[in-house]
Amino acid sequence: MTASSSKLVVATTIAAFLLLLLVMNSPVDAHEKFHKGVGVTYDARSLIINGKRELLFSGSIHYPRSTADMWPKLLEDAKRGGINVIQTYVFWNIHEPEEGKFNFEGRFDLVKFIKLIGEHGLYATIRLGPFIQAEWNHGGLPYWLREVPNIIFRSYNEPYMQHMERFVKMIVEKLRDAKLFASQGGPIILAQINSCNGRQCGDTFSGPNAPNKPSLWTENWTAQFRVFGDPPSQRSAEDTAFSVARWFSKNGSLVNYYMYHGGTNLGRTAASFVTTRYYDEAPIDEFGLERGPKYGHLKDVHKALNLCKKALLWGSTSAPRLNPDVEARIYEQPGTDVCAAFLTNNHTRLAHTVKFKGQEYYLPPRSISILPDCKTVVLNTATILAQHNSRNFIRSAVTNKLDWKMIVEAIPTNLKVVSSTPMELYFLTKDKTDYAWYTTT
Repeated sequence: MTASSSKLVVATTIAAFLLLLLVMNSPVDAHEKFHKGVGVTYDARSLIINGKRELLFSGSIHYPRSTADMWPKLLEDAKRGGINVIQTYVFWNIHEPEEGKFNFEGRFDLVKFIKLIGEHGLYATIRLGPFIQAEWNHGGLPYWLREVPNIIFRSYNEPYMQHMERFVKMIVEKLRDAKLFASQGGPIILAQINSCNGRQCGDTFSGPNAPNKPSLWTENWTAQFRVFGDPPSQRSAEDTAFSVARWFSKNGSLVNYYMYHGGTNLGRTAASFVTTRYYDEAPIDEFGLERGPKYGHLKDVHKALNLCKKALLWGSTSAPRLNPDVEARIYEQPGTDVCAAFLTNNHTRLAHTVKFKGQEYYLPPRSISILPDCKTVVLNTATILAQHNSRNFIRSAVTNKLDWKMIVEAIPTNLKVVSSTPMELYFLTKDKTDYAWYTTT
């Protein structure tokens, strides 16, 4: 995820996502897999998984930002919140900290994490990078890449492309050997190279780059990461819910919450100035606790949208405007009772009462009412019925007993590097530490 608010708000189309999966995952083409009822393909409306169109509610949970013993509960709570897909990056610099030396142990066990996702009855999407941003040290790129002669990161540069290809192929083969791709009966339905982001894509996304592709939103920010000195970043449950309902009302079929559980930047994994606590205001907080009312309100949104599933995935759409601020978006199958409607009040300050199909409906400012039968409001995004909660911190008894000591460190006299000009700290430490001694003569 990118930190800059000046970057374009975009929603990804299916092309970058499916290219790796459909080409590398199996020699069988997408058309054949669809007719066999195995694997993933797509049409203009949605992804088609094992022969069925799906509405997908995805949540980002990064395996190295929590301990392995937390994973089962996090996945259980995500599923209970209406999530049916878990998205994660793959972090190159933790898996290959030194060239050719790999680490997939403990909280770095990618295969175990993906297997757990499948065991919980959830789909998985993986973002392979290799550059991931994600407020992660060096954007996920291992330090040793910097010392590869003539390398230029994130470009059509031969040394970079060679190392990138080797790493990506290794990860894909590792996952394929464990039979984790959908065409093998596993949970992975999508894989993506590089990164993209967004926040209000229901109003800013102009549509896929081809008429036969569905609209997928890979990052709907649930808050904002924090750097030291920043005030807490808040995004209300109402605003998040509005963005999700808006997206699905305008032909979206997948939304991913970045983050659904942010977790902890353990050790030295955070990017410069980024706090240890990551996306604590997500629906599941740093410690794995539900963050109310956001968790519960989004759960209610998912339930309401699932009631509209048949109409959304198979109905034809129309969008009459009821007044200058209010529009209706209708999905229906003519000649049947399949009909779902979204009544949207775009005004940020004024409420409206509008007449739709012979009935009057009250719409609070900037809100969407969801009508799964085109008659009955089951949810309004500005009306929260979910439980609120608060969190208190109590000083740990173990912490109170710690015996703190001050140690005077001797200044080294035999320096390994001598230079007539200042040198970059990162080059000196090789990303092994944040500290180095400088002396002058």
